[in-house]
Amino acid sequence: MEPFIKQHNENRPVLFTIASWLEQFNEITAGFTSRHGGVSMEPFSTLNCGLHVNDVSDHVVKNRALIAEALEQPFEAFTYAEQVHGNEVVVVSAQDRGRGRSSRVEAIQAKDGFITKERGIVLCAQFADCVPLYFYDPVQRVIGLAHAGWKGTVLNISMATISLMTHTFGSQPSDIYAAIGPSIGACCYEVDTVVASRVQEVLEGAQAAPEEGAPILIAKDNGKYMLNLQELNRKLLRQAGILSSHIEVSQLCTSCNTDQFFSHRKEGGATGRMIAWIGLLQEADEQAMR
Repeated sequence: MEPFIKQHNENRPVLFTIASWLEQFNEITAGFTSRHGGVSMEPFSTLNCGLHVNDVSDHVVKNRALIAEALEQPFEAFTYAEQVHGNEVVVVSAQDRGRGRSSRVEAIQAKDGFITKERGIVLCAQFADCVPLYFYDPVQRVIGLAHAGWKGTVLNISMATISLMTHTFGSQPSDIYAAIGPSIGACCYEVDTVVASRVQEVLEGAQAAPEEGAPILIAKDNGKYMLNLQELNRKLLRQAGILSSHIEVSQLCTSCNTDQFFSHRKEGGATGRMIAWIGLLQEADEQAMR
């Protein structure tokens, strides 16, 4: 069953939420945006959330504000970074709240993973084919978010995120829930031998996850390969100690579904960005105290 469920209220952005998480846990908000319900013009129509793709900046900020409104969260809570396809992860503090929401200069710089246990912060990362990785520890009440393209994946940003959650906040991998969001699928993601060789190196070192899964590299007649980046990340999450029963994997391919999502590869780079978001709700604590 697809874990990312479309939510659409008229005249509001079309969003996908991690339905099982929101049903099970009342203190978080988590999901993925679509390309619909914003104000951007072609080729960024309409809900582009990327300030770095030559869209009109005011349109992007308006789109981001519309998402906050749809989620009934203050725009000041939404916190962004400048992503660099690496594996560096940062602890987001209360002082970082709202950074980057209106300006790239003010964003957290050169980071692709974020964790926090601060309430009232919504972590955001931008995507247009790369893999969104979500993390939630309901025991220590910690959240995380990571941007995993092929480079971040082979650099094992999932392990880096989980390790920082463990060392900073005492999270146990077996307590953590993880979700792999909409991204380019093995059906559409052709890579060359350079990428394939890096992936193969990772696979040779990732034998700790015992169960079989879908093929990760599929050789083609043209000397290239189809890469299942979602399955590779699932395998790395298992290697890091996340339970299989705690991992949700979206089957939504951004390249197959450009009617719903932006796809950098399918659209030749001239396209917008979705955001993945996750936040610990401020009101959850307030309600518990009543």
